[in-house]
Amino acid sequence: MIIRKLFKFENAHVVRGCSTIRCRSSLHGHSYKVELLFSSNFLDNGQMVYDFGLMKQNMKALIDSFDHSIAIWSGDDKEYIEDMKKHSDRWALIPVSPSAEQFSRLIFVLIDKLLSLTATQNGEKDVKLHSVIVHETETGYAQAFREDAYSLNMGLIDLDKIIFSDEIQNGWHDSKLFENLKKGEKFINPKSV
Repeated sequence: MIIRKLFKFENAHVVRGCSTIRCRSSLHGHSYKVELLFSSNFLDNGQMVYDFGLMKQNMKALIDSFDHSIAIWSGDDKEYIEDMKKHSDRWALIPVSPSAEQFSRLIFVLIDKLLSLTATQNGEKDVKLHSVIVHETETGYAQAFREDAYSLNMGLIDLDKIIFSDEIQNGWHDSKLFENLKKGEKFINPKSV
């Protein structure tokens, strides 16, 4: 069975090297919709694959990191990077260009890692992240599967190369959320949310 949870965020970026002049040369924004699809052949004690309420915690916090922020590719011009950091409190420096394709891969890696480190409390079993869909516009989206997220051909997504601004980190209920994720610390789902 597959279940889906939808999240939304507003984000600005520049996608260098793309075909569209406006997209590659001007800072612009999108109203993103992110779909997380999970699969399992089992149901928990509540007859669910995974309680949607649990997704409103750390998963939501990671996706919200991109809300009202600027996604900056670490391979961009150094002066541009520093200017974006200087003029925005909320920014995320990422090791891949912030295209819909790379956003879907990046979010897959983040959520997959979080899910693998999360101890469940309600009989959830063999829950896997099936795919991540990132809608950049009403008519266009990218969908990443496990083989895409970890594809060297598409560029390695190393969590150690992702930097969230202090303003983003301060907005998390646990300011060490991302550091703990990178270190492989265990997360525990509450029995009741």
